[in-house]
Amino acid sequence: MTSQPVIVPLHSSTAHAGIPNLRRSYSDTRNLWSVVLTTLLWGLAGLAAIPLFSVLYMLISQGGARLGLDLFTQLPPAGFMRGGGFGNAVVGTLVMVLIASLISIPIGVIAGIFLGAIAPNSRGAAAARFSTQVLTGFPSILAGVFVFGILVQPMGTYSAIAGGVAIAVLMLPTVILTAEQAIRMVPQRMKDAAIGMGCTPTQTVAKVVLPTALPGIMTGIMLAVAGGMGQAAPLLFTSLFSNFWLQSLTEPTASLSILIFNFSGMPFANQTQLAWSASLVLVLIVLVFNILSRVVSLKRR
Repeated sequence: MTSQPVIVPLHSSTAHAGIPNLRRSYSDTRNLWSVVLTTLLWGLAGLAAIPLFSVLYMLISQGGARLGLDLFTQLPPAGFMRGGGFGNAVVGTLVMVLIASLISIPIGVIAGIFLGAIAPNSRGAAAARFSTQVLTGFPSILAGVFVFGILVQPMGTYSAIAGGVAIAVLMLPTVILTAEQAIRMVPQRMKDAAIGMGCTPTQTVAKVVLPTALPGIMTGIMLAVAGGMGQAAPLLFTSLFSNFWLQSLTEPTASLSILIFNFSGMPFANQTQLAWSASLVLVLIVLVFNILSRVVSLKRR
């Protein structure tokens, strides 16, 4: 006859004698500090979120009333005119960010591959990495002055191309650094396995490293695009502004940030309200790209 195991309740004296008490005791200094610091952390997080929600509340309350299809299909109004919209500014912003993406993303990803996979410890990589880190703190207005000197003056006109190049200069360091970091995070054993199977370095990068690092690279690209959407200072020197629909990439081009800059200082209520609505639309566009970057980052994890 086999003996049955005896189950001893946790509240018995035997359980207390043999099993440690796992309940949190606030008399313990470590537990007390843990609660205090956790509460402090949540409080600081709430304080940090106050400016964001305050800006969103102000933009929604001031500019939300004018949101409608007319804003995206009409041109900016003149001084005493009512109504109007900023459809040309939305189109111009998207076109210039697209131009900037076509320039900065290929260059940034290739540079990230060089820094993270091909020659990460070479002198050229160290110099390129240092230059990129310096470029992250490059004032945006200087990017506009730089492009003004190399494109606007030789072309003799402000243009969407010049605006896109200026935004690309500011997007480039974000794409390079995030691409390098994503490539460096690819496990070394995956690279060794590919090389052991007979892959060349080029095949290893193309077939193993890039597909594995792609979510991280996409996160950096979306963050760079979100930052490029809100640039205003470089566009003052490169694309300027236009009250008409974009007809050519070599002519002055409207953008949301410059429209906000122009209309917010006008003494007309209609233009001021359009500036609030344009600010809300710009913030929503940037917010969408930031959310997309978070989604891609979570999928990577």
